[in-house]
Amino acid sequence: MRLHPISWPRLTDRLADRVERLEPSDGGAWPRIALDGAPATQPERLAADLAEALRLRGRSVQRVSATGFLRPASLRLEYGHQDADAYHDLWLDGDALLREVFTPLDPGGTGRILPDLRDPATDRATRSPYVELAPGTVLLLDGPLLQGRWFPFDLTVHLRMSPAALRRRTPPADQWTLPAFTRYAAESAPAESADVLIQTDDPNHPASNLD
Repeated sequence: MRLHPISWPRLTDRLADRVERLEPSDGGAWPRIALDGAPATQPERLAADLAEALRLRGRSVQRVSATGFLRPASLRLEYGHQDADAYHDLWLDGDALLREVFTPLDPGGTGRILPDLRDPATDRATRSPYVELAPGTVLLLDGPLLQGRWFPFDLTVHLRMSPAALRRRTPPADQWTLPAFTRYAAESAPAESADVLIQTDDPNHPASNLD
């Protein structure tokens, strides 16, 4: 896949263009976008910028972060606090995301979603109220390890770093997660399967297949 240097503002604008042209693949009323990347790539920052760009164009947007749908610590940490395979396989509560976010956005769905389930810092339920999304509202889900889980995305954006850059930009306390991203790249091939690829080795100078 050929990547071209691009500024973040232009990239966000081109991505907003892509989203505006998007028709949900299953005929539903709510486009569902993945912003997938390791924490060091800051997918939440791109989600915030894209949400703002879409709102300026008059589109309703609902952001959801994968960190709000982690399993309870008793399950996440069953194999210890630094088990990379558990981080890859067990941390994200995919069933809850399907139940509370994706299923309500199926064709004929209610559009009534839960924006988060659990506070990752306190490990307690957030007790956030349900939100009813008007037809046409764009769902932006950001977080790591999102592909290869059968989530019904209409557009997938993958933020990639080389292994060396990811190692440099991952804090020492989180270095234990790196084997999970090596495994993710090998098993799920997110860079190959994503609709949009963004290389972020230099955070100030991205490159993308969006020109």
